[in-house]
Amino acid sequence: MAPFNLESCARPNILALEPYRCARDDYKDDGSNILLDANENAFGPPIPGNYLPRDATTNGTTNGTGTSAGGPQIDFLSLHRYPDPHQLELKQLLCNLRTTHAHTTKTLTPDNLFVGVGSDEAIDALLRCFCVPGRDRIVVCPPTYGMYSVSAHVNDVGLVKVPLLSAPTFAVDTDAVCAALSDDSNHVKLVYLCSPGNPTGALLAKEDVQRILEHPTWNGVVVLDEAYIDFAPDEASLAEWATEWPNLVVMQTLSKGFGMAGIRLGAVFASPAIAGLLNNMKAPYNIPSPTSALATYALSANGLAITRGNKARILDQRDRLLVELPRIPGVGRLRGGVCSNFLLFEMLDAQGRPDNATALAVYERLAETKGVVVRFRGKEHGCLGCLRITIGTKEEVTRFLEALELTLAEVRGAAAALPAEEEEKKETIANSVVA
Repeated sequence: MAPFNLESCARPNILALEPYRCARDDYKDDGSNILLDANENAFGPPIPGNYLPRDATTNGTTNGTGTSAGGPQIDFLSLHRYPDPHQLELKQLLCNLRTTHAHTTKTLTPDNLFVGVGSDEAIDALLRCFCVPGRDRIVVCPPTYGMYSVSAHVNDVGLVKVPLLSAPTFAVDTDAVCAALSDDSNHVKLVYLCSPGNPTGALLAKEDVQRILEHPTWNGVVVLDEAYIDFAPDEASLAEWATEWPNLVVMQTLSKGFGMAGIRLGAVFASPAIAGLLNNMKAPYNIPSPTSALATYALSANGLAITRGNKARILDQRDRLLVELPRIPGVGRLRGGVCSNFLLFEMLDAQGRPDNATALAVYERLAETKGVVVRFRGKEHGCLGCLRITIGTKEEVTRFLEALELTLAEVRGAAAALPAEEEEKKETIANSVVA
């Protein structure tokens, strides 16, 4: 037998990785659960309800990226052909969407675009593009999206953690970030900022982003993750700033506002130079034809109209939760912003204090006895006792509110607690879900 030894063959940083955990690892959709844990769009994709894929027996003439009045036009008979490697039509639609002239007079073009498999491909590609493994580092600002750290570990890139300022603003600590960038021994190449933040829901101040971009000595890239930007006020996106700042990258996705998490389509807005590097690195055919067709339709006039209607429904239910949640005994303060499709609220113990044990017990009982799944975030910086709650449909929100009131009464009236060590372990496991 060959002298193969996995431990000495595989990269040490890969062997040391903790198993990746995502939202569906704990509680799955069994047809009866209400899933308010992954920040998905409860109203679904912007596809007409009566749309059916065209008859696959019909000899199609499109390349799989067209649209029709009834919905996206997918050419099933062309699936034996590789997809368009450049996606210029799709890129132009993204440019049209994000060129608002609210922040610059310049106009985005397809040369400013990279499209990939969700935002995660871009997160990884940027690390591989700019960071030397085993030497360079990135700045992350907890509490924030966990994939920045996961991808850094995969690529053997170090972390410099600069926590956000205290809740409820969760603003960037620009003094601390700039100090980290001024220290050449940190070897920082990328700063990952999330706006609106996850799990904070807070929009970062444009002036804070600009201050980091204008750092006088640092040679690196600011990466602004705008996954939830479609739930923020109009013209909040800084994507068009990529035409002004050569060191700015803005990431977006169709998974959230557009309700198309299943097609895994993400976009990067950047200078033509950075976009060119990312396009040179990507696999030749990284966007499947059906994904391109569905995304193209979502960005069409018909698709955008449906998306705007779904957004309005989400914001209505967000406003409802902001009014009704504080009325429930045991619900504490809102600990973040209101610029996303989720809210971050404290759960209080019987003495009225924010408490992780209470929040974790509520999270578990909601899922296991009420079929309502939210997300425990209590171990994150500044999130003591917090649950993150995705905004659902009217019916889902009604069921959630009823289940939460009942569950809080059960938990707060129950006799106490697990041993401290066991409680700590359970909280850490529940909090480790990345998505």
